[in-house]
Amino acid sequence: MKEKKLKRIEIHKVLFPGKKPNMKEVERYIVSFIKNEYVVEETYDVIRIGSRFASEYCGSLYTKKLKGAALKAKANASSIIDKLIISATNRRWIENKDDKHINDAKLGWYRYDVFFSLPVSFAGEKSVNYYRATLIARINDEGIFLHDMVNIKKEDSKPFES
Repeated sequence: MKEKKLKRIEIHKVLFPGKKPNMKEVERYIVSFIKNEYVVEETYDVIRIGSRFASEYCGSLYTKKLKGAALKAKANASSIIDKLIISATNRRWIENKDDKHINDAKLGWYRYDVFFSLPVSFAGEKSVNYYRATLIARINDEGIFLHDMVNIKKEDSKPFES
């Protein structure tokens, strides 16, 4: 199956600067999205932001292992999470295999591809870094809920046109 073209979402303002952003500040910021719903343009899936999203996004094992540019990218991607959901593409269904998610993801998981850019400056020079990532949403009887963003990979160049 041919991968669909990703729409690049630009982060215009870096809210969480530095190579080691404070993820507690990011978590406090994300709380403002709780109870919001967004529709994925490609699939018309309605994805909700539940009360546990902020703590999972900022405190997951994946996030705890992140360092440097990838951690900064994840922290700042929180400011465009709504746009990332709307532009998500290439939905895949994954069966739930983890007992700890037996109720909150009893109908499985969706994975979506997203693409975003983050402005950077180094020694007075301004540039843009491009990233690809995977949004993970859990599915249960109450709907589809955003769970985390993983697989954050910096692209070598500007691989897609918006």
